[in-house]
Amino acid sequence: MCGIFGVLTPASSRPLLTREQVLRARDQMTYRGPDAAGFWDGGACLLAHRRLKVVDLSEAGAQPLVTPDGLHALVYNGELYNDAELRHELTPLLQGHPFASTCDTETLLAALRAWGDAALPRLRGMFAFGYLDVRAGRLTLARDPLGIKPLYWRRWTFGGIPHFAFASAIAPLLGLPGTHDGPDMVAVSAYLTTIRTTLGPRTMYQGVQTLEPGDLLSLDLGDERLTPRVRAWASESPLAEEGDTRKVIIDSIERHLRSDVPLCSLLSGGLDSSIVASIARPRLPELHTYCAGAQSTSQTDDLSFAELASARLGTNHTRAMVTREMFEERWPGMVAALATPLSTPNEVAINEVARTLRADGRIVTLSGEGADELFGGYDMPLASATKYFASGGADPGVHDLIESAWIPPETKASLFQETMWRGVEEDAVLLAWYRQTWSLLASSRADDSPMQVHLRLTRRVNLAGLLARLDTATMLAGVEGRTPLADWVVARHAESLPMSQKYDPATPAPLGTKIALRRAFAGEVPPEVVARPKASFPLPLQSWMDVGAGWMRESGYLREVFTEPAIHAVASRPNELLRLAWPMINLALWGRRWE
Repeated sequence: MCGIFGVLTPASSRPLLTREQVLRARDQMTYRGPDAAGFWDGGACLLAHRRLKVVDLSEAGAQPLVTPDGLHALVYNGELYNDAELRHELTPLLQGHPFASTCDTETLLAALRAWGDAALPRLRGMFAFGYLDVRAGRLTLARDPLGIKPLYWRRWTFGGIPHFAFASAIAPLLGLPGTHDGPDMVAVSAYLTTIRTTLGPRTMYQGVQTLEPGDLLSLDLGDERLTPRVRAWASESPLAEEGDTRKVIIDSIERHLRSDVPLCSLLSGGLDSSIVASIARPRLPELHTYCAGAQSTSQTDDLSFAELASARLGTNHTRAMVTREMFEERWPGMVAALATPLSTPNEVAINEVARTLRADGRIVTLSGEGADELFGGYDMPLASATKYFASGGADPGVHDLIESAWIPPETKASLFQETMWRGVEEDAVLLAWYRQTWSLLASSRADDSPMQVHLRLTRRVNLAGLLARLDTATMLAGVEGRTPLADWVVARHAESLPMSQKYDPATPAPLGTKIALRRAFAGEVPPEVVARPKASFPLPLQSWMDVGAGWMRESGYLREVFTEPAIHAVASRPNELLRLAWPMINLALWGRRWE
């Protein structure tokens, strides 16, 4: 688990960036890897790394990992949950040179050397990596199928020489010599609607792209133009894998328990986190659980249900309290550190709980993210989609976009500066992306019902955003977040289930959602949790949004996007206009870098 950074040029040139500039970029990710740092000079390629020690704490796990002959180098971010199986397969291929560590970085490097790109479908885990094969003159970047670990890249010309750089975060790719870091207004407008900081491969910065989940990028160092080639190595619609839901989930949770540092679990008192804690608890000497939230008198909030679940499951439980003052201080600080707006207010709560457990000496935490997207947990969008298809709706991708929109495209016409609205072509790219993605997902399995495609789109959009949120919010505290319910094998199993085992519109919520999970774990999870309605944000946002009113009024960047009356109207009533205020305030904070 780490922050990775690399910069390279054609084999005939060296990067014009100095060692100090590369180390400065690397160390912008110290929060991702506070335990150690590494650097390797390969001539046309410079690789750098920040390490969070989780498995094999010795120096044998240091990165960049380079073979003794200097012909293969790897920087890697993540965990492999089938490490033992891979080592068993690889050992006969090592020709008398056994593994020197128990670190999965060494496993991954051996797999890439032995199998090349064909290694990717064999990997089970969360990962993003850069692999350099010096002999072949080729750089390979790849990302796990669900997008649990982030990876960004950019290509530019500096001093007449093409340069290419990649990193685990956006900030290290900004301010590099010869680059231009202006906003990508198409992606900015998309953010205001979706609160996602990417749109396909686009980020909110011109020239900076994200490698999408399940994609592979290859770069030929002999190509003087350094042209990246991107292709999907994992299908958008995973090959369905039959099996027993209970066994599949238990196997995944057990695999996610591997750690050489203290491990704990987030516990919100919802179904998903309670399932994870209930299976992890008897397999560990003890289990510490954590929940974040704000002070409340309600007996149905996360804090209360988490206490109930903890008492029934026998965990040692801690509350991480979020106050209005903390929220007001932490929000702009996170935007500045990440160089992107926040996607949801939950990121502040997740960051606080990560800070709390890290202060207690725990480095790895399990989380229940992913089950809603894979098994059908969002009752309101599912009900809306059911009605839409029953009425014969013909534009389902855009329907899903509008149903979940914070600022719908049609609303922007009255909020945006006229030149800005024309400049983003009235969100034509955003609308086209949803239509094209729906068509792609629908064509991947022609026998599926529209509701199954709806779930696939939810996985493609919501899950990627959710996992990015967990990664950044936990890593800012130097904590590795693991998601056993968002696992590729689990995703393939969920794909195999008929819709009737995920969602039943005739059964009142919440029992009509995530049906397979509720049935599989009814014996372990408290019945109150099984029947608990889905909860939203654990923070009182409706009464806290006014903390950003002043930030909106003082933002020069916001005035480049929105009209003065629009800014005044939202800044005057941010608590009432939450769905307008949240993304607009975030944009005001993010826009400070251009003021």
